[in-house]
Amino acid sequence: MPPHGCERKRDQDVPAEESKSKPSGSPLVVLGIETSCDETAASVVSWDGAARGRILSNVVRSQLAEHRPYGGVVPEIAARAHVDCLDAIIAAALDQAGVSLADLSGIAATAGPGLNGGLVVGLVTGKALALASGKPFLAINHLEAHALTVGLTDGLPPPYLMLLVSGGHTQTLLVEDVGRYRRLGTTIDDAVGEAFDKTAKLLGLGYPGGPEVERAARSGDPARFPLPRPMLGRAEPHFSLAGLKTALRQRAEAAAPLSERDIADLCAAFEAAVCDVIADRVARAMELAEPAFGPGVPRWLTVAGGVAANKSISAALSKVAGEHGFSLAVPPPALCTDNGAMIAWAGAERLARGLVDGLDFAAKPRWPLDPGAPAAIGAGVKA
Repeated sequence: MPPHGCERKRDQDVPAEESKSKPSGSPLVVLGIETSCDETAASVVSWDGAARGRILSNVVRSQLAEHRPYGGVVPEIAARAHVDCLDAIIAAALDQAGVSLADLSGIAATAGPGLNGGLVVGLVTGKALALASGKPFLAINHLEAHALTVGLTDGLPPPYLMLLVSGGHTQTLLVEDVGRYRRLGTTIDDAVGEAFDKTAKLLGLGYPGGPEVERAARSGDPARFPLPRPMLGRAEPHFSLAGLKTALRQRAEAAAPLSERDIADLCAAFEAAVCDVIADRVARAMELAEPAFGPGVPRWLTVAGGVAANKSISAALSKVAGEHGFSLAVPPPALCTDNGAMIAWAGAERLARGLVDGLDFAAKPRWPLDPGAPAAIGAGVKA
């Protein structure tokens, strides 16, 4: 392992043979810090080289109450909330895990992508702890942490196909190995979670919007309001939700004033359209990913991000996976949304390979996993 403070190659520069390393001797014990958006989280994970790691603690403090009056995340409020509680959350994570800073093998913190103010809070705290304790520091890509979570929860090694569906990202990624990712598809406008939130706001539902739309859709008729399925059947595996959102608004305006039945039917129609779009786009990504799986190599589809908790979407993904010869792996809901355990696990994976970072590592609000991919596919593409 390089001495503390040295910076090794990152992401796509990792040689394949180096990326096969596993812990040897004493288990790696890593503290993970997550402050990229509106969850303040810290976790301690232990890994002895077995298929799965062990979560020793996982403390998450949500900011829903602070942001609910605004119908969305306010970056300045999020950053201040991180400052107010991060120290206590880290202390709680260490206490629950029964470890001290001296017992840690390394300290990992989310460095991007995300809201710059929040990222800086977590990074500065992680660096300070690493400097004070003399432990290696690991700057973690939030998307990489999501991509590797199935290694922690299911012991699933690459290669596998991943669908990331959250409030800020909608992507299909081929996870070739730790540090080696190939983006197959992305959204050209709204992320899926963003579209759910905007739909909830349009219909006067609560925040966060995803669970509210799903709840209303359960009693609705998805066939009453016909809605488009953007990009359906297209050769390129990208997503688009803006047209669906516009069509929903037009249907809602035409039916105004809306009754509870109208709202339930609109939510059901929207959710059904999203499920069809996701299933179609993931099926296309599976076709493109097929050459990455050699003879006898299991084909896995994994899902990460808060939208993965939607039961209708999960059912649609299970169906499309079965139709294309893939198995589906979905981490528990608490590990699909933002959390410190995924950051600690990504830190352990990187630390096992000697991939530590310098204390001068700067926050990266935009940090795609595949820097070689086009910077933009559409005006609103989420990197």
